[in-house]
Amino acid sequence: AYSLLEDQEIEINNGSNILVIKDGEADMIDANCPDKLCVKQKSISKNNENIICLPNKVIVEVESEENSEYDAVVN
Repeated sequence: AYSLLEDQEIEINNGSNILVIKDGEADMIDANCPDKLCVKQKSISKNNENIICLPNKVIVEVESEENSEYDAVVN
């Protein structure tokens, strides 16, 4: 789990996807999949919002017990 309160860049699956957390939002900025639909999705910050990259089997979802903007979980 990664905090949305800490700006960072995360390599997922040895760099198949690059996720950036900045200003309380998570955004997929790069992926090596052919359609790059995950890169085109909007940034997420609210509980249960997600970014999905089907070809690379990556799901990024915001999880919070308080329905706010605390954690992003990468599966």
